[in-house]
Amino acid sequence: MSPLDELGALLAGPAPVLALAPMQDVTDLPFWRLIAQYGGADLYYTEYFRVYPDSRLDKHILRSITENPTGRPAIAQMIGNDIPALVRSAKELLQHKVAAIDLNLGCPAPVVYRKCAGGGLLRDIPRVDSILGALRDAIPGRFTVKTRLGFDTDATIDALLPLFAKHRVDLVTIHGRTVLQMYRGEVHYPRIAAAVRALPCPVLANGNISSPAVAASVLAETNCRGLMLGRGMIRNPWLFTQIRTHLAGEKPTLPTGRDVLAYIEALYAAVCSDDVPEHSQVQKMKKYLNFIAAGIAAPEFHHDIRRVSTRHDFFAICQRTLDHDQPMPLEPLGPANSSEEER
Repeated sequence: MSPLDELGALLAGPAPVLALAPMQDVTDLPFWRLIAQYGGADLYYTEYFRVYPDSRLDKHILRSITENPTGRPAIAQMIGNDIPALVRSAKELLQHKVAAIDLNLGCPAPVVYRKCAGGGLLRDIPRVDSILGALRDAIPGRFTVKTRLGFDTDATIDALLPLFAKHRVDLVTIHGRTVLQMYRGEVHYPRIAAAVRALPCPVLANGNISSPAVAASVLAETNCRGLMLGRGMIRNPWLFTQIRTHLAGEKPTLPTGRDVLAYIEALYAAVCSDDVPEHSQVQKMKKYLNFIAAGIAAPEFHHDIRRVSTRHDFFAICQRTLDHDQPMPLEPLGPANSSEEER
């Protein structure tokens, strides 16, 4: 079965679709390979391909498609605002085993939106209209969009929904915040519910889905086709399986401290290349620990991890905090870190 057919069967199936969010420099091929071992997602989105007039497909990101180790459909995401370049890149991506081409209309990183890309496009609805039309004409298969509610107001979604319908977008993922909210403040699930009612295509809900109970609540409140998880799944790689178990009416199993420690060890082995200096390996792991530490009830853990520079010291702190058999819900204990990237 082709990836296109696999996605169609997935969207037509009875169970809510659980998707892995695209998180730049985080959800790469090695991470996909690891997370699939913990139950994994039903659907994977690549990190975004940066598209501009003389861009070429990023070989590092392309490997997630050509070497997809998950056994599940993969959607290739693009970010940019140059229409000829987006059309060219979409056609190049269609030469590979992709289930769909996705347009990023939601990235809240200032370095992106200041260039009128990602979430920055939500300040220019006519340009969004033109981009959607050009990509729909260029993509014979499935064309999807990931968006936020607006740039500085959640009312912008009211102007976006008719465009998604007009250009026959096949799947829309909505992060229920504005671009300027980043990852702070309320997620406006009622806005996602309104989009579900308005759109003829399936909708995935995204934003602060941090536990099986929250997942069930969002599904019930929005009536969406499924959920996209990012930060919550980095923190808790068992979360996809826990959600499925909870929705089946059973009690999910919680990992112990030693399970979490083993996850961090496996993560280090998966994503840290031996051909880069140890200091760089530790710095890469700190990106992931920003998410994981949010679910660990030991404030000094994150404080100490941020200051280490060697593998030995990194794992000494992890072992000191996590070498126990107590169950860990791994739910966020405080406000989201505003510096966290994507989803």
